Parts: sequence; structure tokens; C-alpha cells
Amino acid sequence: MMALLALIPNWVKFAAGAALGAFLIASASIYYGKHEGAQQAAVSALETSVKVLRKRKEIDGTVSSSDAATLCSSFGLSSDDQAECVRRVLETNAEP
Repeated sequence: MMALLALIPNWVKFAAGAALGAFLIASASIYYGKHEGAQQAAVSALETSVKVLRKRKEIDGTVSSSDAATLCSSFGLSSDDQAECVRRVLETNAEP
């Protein structure tokens, strides 16, 4: 086996070693980059969901604290539709 390696010129051995080293470094860098990108995407998604939940809680608090007439008037309905809206909101609030 050593006799076969002796037949290969040194510059070919060095080039093959450099190519192998470059391949290993590139593979490790790509893997690390993908891992970090996935972590960053997960953190971003979590931050977005927290913002959405906080906004939803704020809206729920506003809706819960307003009375039915104020809530229905904010929708821009006609007076007949507002009366129907108030009736439905009050009916919904009466259910346990």
C-alpha cells in the first residue's frame, strides 16, 4: 500500500488534502449556518406570537369593558342594524 502512495506525486497528495480539508470546513459551516437560521426563525416566530397574544388580550379587555351600544356603534352599522347588534350582544352575554 505504501508503495502505491510513493508513486503519487507530492503535489497531488497536497492538493487532495487541501480539497478534503476545504470540504470538511465548508460542510461544518453550512450545518452551523442552517442550525443558527432555524434557531433565529423559531425565536422570531415566538416573539410574533407573543405580540399577537398581547394585542388580542388588549382587544378582549376593550371589548369586555365596553357596553353593547358602544361596541355596536363602533362597527358603523345603520340604526336598525345597531339595535339588532345590541340585542345579540346582550343575548350572548346573558349565556353562561
